[in-house]
Amino acid sequence: MRIDKFLKVSRILKRRTLAQQACEKGKVIVNGKEVKPARPVKVGDTVELQFTGGAVKFRILNIKETVKKDEASSLYEIIKDDHGSDE
Repeated sequence: MRIDKFLKVSRILKRRTLAQQACEKGKVIVNGKEVKPARPVKVGDTVELQFTGGAVKFRILNIKETVKKDEASSLYEIIKDDHGSDE
C-alpha cells in the first residue's frame, strides 16, 4: 500500500490529498528517509510525520484497504508523540 493511502485509511490524516502534500513537503519519513506519496509501506515500517508543533512516530502493525473508524488505531502503534503537547 502507498504511504499516502495508509495515512488516510489509518486516519492519521483526514484526507489523502493532505497526505500527498505532506510527503511532497518532506514531512513524512519512512525508516529514516523522506518519501514521496507513492512509496510502498509494509508491516514493521517506522513512519514519522512532522507537524508545525511537533511530530508523531509510529510503527505499522497491519495494512488493510479499508477499516472502520473505531478500528483504525489497530493499524499502527505510536512510538513517540510530541505533537501538540504544551506541557
